Amino acid sequence: MNKFFTLIATLLATTMLIGCSTEKKIGLQLYSVHQDMSDVAASLQKVADAGYNVVETLGSPTCFGMSAEEFKALCDEKGLEIISTHTSIGMNDPEAMQKWHNVFAGLKTMGAKYCVIPGFNLGSNLQELKAVCDYFNEVGKIGKEYGIKLGYHNHSHEYNVMEDKIMWEYMIENTDPELVFFQMDVYWTSRAGKDPVAYLKKYPERIQMLHIKDDLVIGDSGKIDFEAIFTEFYKNGFKDYVVEQEMPYDKNSTREENFARMWDGVAKSATYLNTSKFVK
Repeated sequence: MNKFFTLIATLLATTMLIGCSTEKKIGLQLYSVHQDMSDVAASLQKVADAGYNVVETLGSPTCFGMSAEEFKALCDEKGLEIISTHTSIGMNDPEAMQKWHNVFAGLKTMGAKYCVIPGFNLGSNLQELKAVCDYFNEVGKIGKEYGIKLGYHNHSHEYNVMEDKIMWEYMIENTDPELVFFQMDVYWTSRAGKDPVAYLKKYPERIQMLHIKDDLVIGDSGKIDFEAIFTEFYKNGFKDYVVEQEMPYDKNSTREENFARMWDGVAKSATYLNTSKFVK
Protein backbone atom coordinates (compact mmCIF):
# COMPACT_ATOMS: atom_id res chain seq x y z
CA MET A 1 0.00 0.00 0.00
CA ASN A 2 2.82 2.40 0.84
CA LYS A 3 4.32 1.74 -2.60
CA PHE A 4 0.96 2.62 -4.18
CA PHE A 5 0.75 5.97 -2.37
CA THR A 6 4.39 6.70 -3.23
CA LEU A 7 3.64 6.05 -6.91
CA ILE A 8 0.58 8.34 -6.81
CA ALA A 9 2.59 11.11 -5.12
CA THR A 10 5.34 10.80 -7.74
CA LEU A 11 2.82 11.01 -10.59
CA LEU A 12 1.16 14.06 -9.04
CA ALA A 13 4.49 15.82 -8.56
CA THR A 14 5.46 15.09 -12.17
CA THR A 15 2.12 16.39 -13.41
CA MET A 16 2.51 19.59 -11.39
CA LEU A 17 6.04 20.07 -12.73
CA ILE A 18 4.86 19.70 -16.31
CA GLY A 19 1.98 22.08 -15.66
CA CYS A 20 4.32 24.67 -14.22
CA SER A 21 6.84 24.50 -17.07
CA THR A 22 6.48 27.41 -19.45
CA GLU A 23 7.57 27.97 -23.02
CA LYS A 24 8.85 31.38 -23.97
CA LYS A 25 6.50 33.41 -26.14
CA ILE A 26 8.67 34.60 -29.03
CA GLY A 27 6.74 36.88 -31.38
CA LEU A 28 7.37 37.97 -34.98
CA GLN A 29 5.80 40.86 -36.88
CA LEU A 30 4.98 39.23 -40.23
CA TYR A 31 6.07 42.39 -42.03
CA SER A 32 9.54 40.92 -41.50
CA VAL A 33 8.83 38.17 -44.05
CA HIS A 34 5.92 39.64 -46.00
CA GLN A 35 7.85 39.67 -49.27
CA ASP A 36 7.95 35.87 -49.20
CA MET A 37 4.30 35.18 -48.36
CA SER A 38 3.01 34.04 -51.75
CA ASP A 39 2.54 30.60 -50.18
CA VAL A 40 1.10 31.63 -46.83
CA ALA A 41 1.02 28.14 -45.33
CA ALA A 42 4.63 27.39 -46.28
CA SER A 43 5.87 30.74 -44.96
CA LEU A 44 4.01 30.39 -41.66
CA GLN A 45 5.61 26.98 -41.28
CA LYS A 46 9.01 28.62 -41.80
CA VAL A 47 8.13 31.16 -39.09
CA ALA A 48 7.29 28.34 -36.67
CA ASP A 49 10.41 26.38 -37.66
CA ALA A 50 12.53 29.50 -37.05
CA GLY A 51 11.49 29.41 -33.40
CA TYR A 52 8.45 31.67 -33.16
CA ASN A 53 5.11 30.80 -31.57
CA VAL A 54 3.44 34.24 -31.65
CA VAL A 55 2.76 36.51 -34.61
CA GLU A 56 1.66 40.06 -35.21
CA THR A 57 0.03 40.15 -38.62
CA LEU A 58 -0.82 42.83 -41.17
CA GLY A 59 -4.39 43.94 -41.72
CA SER A 60 -7.81 42.75 -40.62
CA PRO A 61 -10.39 41.34 -41.25
CA THR A 62 -8.39 39.79 -44.10
CA CYS A 63 -4.73 38.75 -43.82
CA PHE A 64 -2.60 37.90 -46.84
CA GLY A 65 -5.76 37.37 -48.89
CA MET A 66 -7.35 35.06 -46.32
CA SER A 67 -10.39 35.62 -44.14
CA ALA A 68 -9.95 35.98 -40.39
CA GLU A 69 -11.30 32.46 -39.89
CA GLU A 70 -9.00 30.94 -42.53
CA PHE A 71 -5.92 32.75 -41.29
CA LYS A 72 -6.54 31.79 -37.66
CA ALA A 73 -7.08 28.15 -38.60
CA LEU A 74 -3.79 28.12 -40.50
CA CYS A 75 -1.90 29.79 -37.63
CA ASP A 76 -3.45 27.33 -35.16
CA GLU A 77 -2.25 24.48 -37.36
CA LYS A 78 1.29 25.86 -37.27
CA GLY A 79 1.25 26.50 -33.51
CA LEU A 80 1.26 30.29 -33.94
CA GLU A 81 -0.77 32.54 -31.64
CA ILE A 82 -2.07 35.72 -33.28
CA ILE A 83 -1.53 38.48 -30.75
CA SER A 84 -1.93 41.65 -32.79
CA THR A 85 -2.05 43.34 -36.15
CA HIS A 86 -0.71 46.50 -37.77
CA THR A 87 -3.38 48.41 -39.65
CA SER A 88 -4.63 51.96 -40.10
CA ILE A 89 -7.63 53.89 -41.42
CA GLY A 90 -7.41 57.60 -42.13
CA MET A 91 -9.47 59.90 -39.95
CA ASN A 92 -10.95 61.68 -43.00
CA ASP A 93 -12.41 58.47 -44.41
CA PRO A 94 -16.22 58.92 -44.17
CA GLU A 95 -16.59 55.20 -43.47
CA ALA A 96 -13.72 55.02 -41.00
CA MET A 97 -15.70 54.01 -37.93
CA GLN A 98 -17.58 51.22 -39.70
CA LYS A 99 -14.29 49.97 -41.14
CA TRP A 100 -12.80 49.95 -37.64
CA HIS A 101 -15.73 47.82 -36.46
CA ASN A 102 -14.83 45.34 -39.21
CA VAL A 103 -11.16 45.42 -38.21
CA PHE A 104 -11.87 44.68 -34.56
CA ALA A 105 -14.44 42.00 -35.41
CA GLY A 106 -11.79 40.25 -37.50
CA LEU A 107 -9.23 40.50 -34.72
CA LYS A 108 -11.70 39.06 -32.22
CA THR A 109 -12.21 36.11 -34.56
CA MET A 110 -8.43 35.65 -34.74
CA GLY A 111 -8.14 35.73 -30.95
CA ALA A 112 -5.90 38.82 -30.94
CA LYS A 113 -5.39 41.13 -27.95
CA TYR A 114 -4.17 44.25 -29.72
CA CYS A 115 -4.65 46.40 -32.81
CA VAL A 116 -1.70 48.70 -33.50
CA ILE A 117 -1.66 51.72 -35.81
CA PRO A 118 1.83 51.59 -37.39
CA GLY A 119 2.23 55.28 -38.14
CA PHE A 120 -0.13 58.10 -39.01
CA ASN A 121 -0.31 61.59 -40.51
CA LEU A 122 0.17 63.55 -37.31
CA GLY A 123 -0.37 67.00 -38.79
CA SER A 124 1.82 70.08 -38.74
CA ASN A 125 0.78 71.73 -35.46
CA LEU A 126 -0.46 70.77 -32.01
CA GLN A 127 -4.06 71.51 -32.88
CA GLU A 128 -3.91 68.92 -35.65
CA LEU A 129 -2.03 66.48 -33.44
CA LYS A 130 -4.67 66.87 -30.73
CA ALA A 131 -7.33 66.00 -33.33
CA VAL A 132 -5.38 62.81 -34.08
CA CYS A 133 -5.29 61.96 -30.36
CA ASP A 134 -9.06 62.51 -30.15
CA TYR A 135 -9.53 60.23 -33.16
CA PHE A 136 -7.44 57.50 -31.52
CA ASN A 137 -9.59 57.79 -28.40
CA GLU A 138 -12.75 57.29 -30.47
CA VAL A 139 -11.26 54.28 -32.24
CA GLY A 140 -10.12 52.92 -28.88
CA LYS A 141 -13.73 53.01 -27.69
CA ILE A 142 -14.73 50.77 -30.59
CA GLY A 143 -11.88 48.41 -29.83
CA LYS A 144 -13.01 48.17 -26.22
CA GLU A 145 -16.41 46.92 -27.39
CA TYR A 146 -14.63 43.92 -28.92
CA GLY A 147 -12.16 43.41 -26.09
CA ILE A 148 -9.25 44.64 -28.24
CA LYS A 149 -6.75 47.28 -27.11
CA LEU A 150 -5.77 50.00 -29.58
CA GLY A 151 -2.10 50.93 -29.74
CA TYR A 152 0.23 53.22 -31.66
CA HIS A 153 3.66 52.21 -32.96
CA ASN A 154 6.42 54.79 -33.24
CA HIS A 155 9.22 55.30 -35.72
CA SER A 156 11.84 58.01 -35.18
CA HIS A 157 9.92 61.04 -36.45
CA GLU A 158 7.46 60.97 -33.53
CA TYR A 159 10.34 62.20 -31.39
CA ASN A 160 10.53 65.41 -33.39
CA VAL A 161 9.58 68.62 -31.60
CA MET A 162 6.34 70.35 -32.53
CA GLU A 163 5.67 73.72 -30.87
CA ASP A 164 8.08 72.89 -28.02
CA LYS A 165 6.52 69.45 -27.45
CA ILE A 166 8.01 66.07 -28.29
CA MET A 167 5.25 64.65 -30.45
CA TRP A 168 5.33 61.12 -29.03
CA GLU A 169 5.15 62.40 -25.45
CA TYR A 170 2.29 64.72 -26.39
CA MET A 171 0.40 61.77 -27.88
CA ILE A 172 0.87 59.69 -24.74
CA GLU A 173 -0.28 62.56 -22.53
CA ASN A 174 -3.30 63.45 -24.69
CA THR A 175 -4.81 60.01 -25.23
CA ASP A 176 -6.98 58.15 -22.76
CA PRO A 177 -5.01 55.45 -20.88
CA GLU A 178 -8.17 53.34 -20.81
CA LEU A 179 -8.47 53.43 -24.60
CA VAL A 180 -5.00 53.81 -26.14
CA PHE A 181 -1.63 52.21 -25.36
CA PHE A 182 1.76 52.55 -27.03
CA GLN A 183 3.93 49.96 -28.72
CA MET A 184 7.48 51.21 -28.45
CA ASP A 185 9.87 50.29 -31.24
CA VAL A 186 13.14 50.16 -29.35
CA TYR A 187 15.24 50.46 -32.51
CA TRP A 188 13.59 53.62 -33.84
CA THR A 189 13.54 55.11 -30.35
CA SER A 190 17.28 54.55 -30.11
CA ARG A 191 17.85 55.87 -33.63
CA ALA A 192 16.09 59.09 -32.57
CA GLY A 193 18.71 59.51 -29.85
CA LYS A 194 16.32 58.52 -27.06
CA ASP A 195 16.74 55.94 -24.31
CA PRO A 196 14.05 53.21 -24.41
CA VAL A 197 14.61 52.37 -20.74
CA ALA A 198 14.12 56.00 -19.71
CA TYR A 199 10.77 56.04 -21.51
CA LEU A 200 9.75 52.75 -19.95
CA LYS A 201 10.42 54.40 -16.58
CA LYS A 202 8.62 57.62 -17.53
CA TYR A 203 5.50 55.91 -18.91
CA PRO A 204 5.40 52.53 -17.11
CA GLU A 205 1.68 51.99 -17.66
CA ARG A 206 1.33 53.31 -21.21
CA ILE A 207 4.01 51.30 -23.05
CA GLN A 208 2.36 47.89 -23.05
CA MET A 209 4.01 46.22 -26.04
CA LEU A 210 7.46 46.32 -27.63
CA HIS A 211 8.91 45.97 -31.10
CA ILE A 212 12.29 44.33 -30.66
CA LYS A 213 14.50 45.34 -33.54
CA ASP A 214 18.17 45.82 -34.43
CA ASP A 215 20.19 46.63 -37.54
CA LEU A 216 19.38 43.07 -38.60
CA VAL A 217 19.80 40.18 -36.14
CA ILE A 218 18.72 41.04 -32.60
CA GLY A 219 21.74 41.63 -30.38
CA ASP A 220 24.35 41.61 -33.15
CA SER A 221 24.96 45.35 -33.43
CA GLY A 222 25.66 45.88 -29.73
CA LYS A 223 23.96 49.28 -30.01
CA ILE A 224 20.87 48.46 -27.93
CA ASP A 225 20.81 47.21 -24.34
CA PHE A 226 18.09 44.59 -24.75
CA GLU A 227 18.63 43.16 -21.26
CA ALA A 228 17.92 46.52 -19.62
CA ILE A 229 14.88 47.03 -21.85
CA PHE A 230 13.35 43.64 -21.10
CA THR A 231 14.11 43.97 -17.38
CA GLU A 232 12.32 47.32 -17.11
CA PHE A 233 9.43 46.16 -19.31
CA TYR A 234 8.83 43.12 -17.09
CA LYS A 235 9.17 45.30 -14.00
CA ASN A 236 6.33 47.44 -15.36
CA GLY A 237 4.12 44.35 -15.47
CA PHE A 238 4.06 43.74 -19.24
CA LYS A 239 5.46 40.94 -21.38
CA ASP A 240 4.17 41.11 -24.97
CA TYR A 241 6.70 41.86 -27.69
CA VAL A 242 7.41 40.96 -31.30
CA VAL A 243 10.56 40.97 -33.42
CA GLU A 244 10.61 43.10 -36.54
CA GLN A 245 13.27 42.92 -39.24
CA GLU A 246 13.63 45.03 -42.36
CA MET A 247 14.28 43.16 -45.60
CA PRO A 248 18.08 42.63 -45.91
CA TYR A 249 18.17 43.65 -49.57
CA ASP A 250 21.36 43.51 -51.63
CA LYS A 251 20.95 44.74 -55.20
CA ASN A 252 23.84 42.52 -56.29
CA SER A 253 22.15 39.39 -54.94
CA THR A 254 19.41 37.28 -56.43
CA ARG A 255 15.87 37.31 -55.05
CA GLU A 256 16.46 33.86 -53.59
CA GLU A 257 19.69 34.96 -51.88
CA ASN A 258 17.95 37.98 -50.33
CA PHE A 259 15.14 35.78 -49.08
CA ALA A 260 17.65 33.34 -47.62
CA ARG A 261 19.29 36.19 -45.68
CA MET A 262 15.87 37.34 -44.51
CA TRP A 263 14.91 33.92 -43.13
CA ASP A 264 18.36 33.41 -41.64
CA GLY A 265 18.07 36.75 -39.85
CA VAL A 266 14.68 36.09 -38.29
CA ALA A 267 15.81 32.61 -37.19
CA LYS A 268 18.97 33.97 -35.55
CA SER A 269 16.91 36.62 -33.73
CA ALA A 270 14.61 33.92 -32.35
CA THR A 271 17.63 31.93 -31.18
CA TYR A 272 19.07 34.99 -29.44
CA LEU A 273 15.83 35.60 -27.54
CA ASN A 274 15.26 31.94 -26.74
CA THR A 275 18.75 31.56 -25.30
CA SER A 276 18.85 34.89 -23.43
CA LYS A 277 18.23 34.35 -19.73
CA PHE A 278 16.78 37.85 -19.33
CA VAL A 279 13.91 37.00 -21.72
CA LYS A 280 11.10 35.20 -19.91
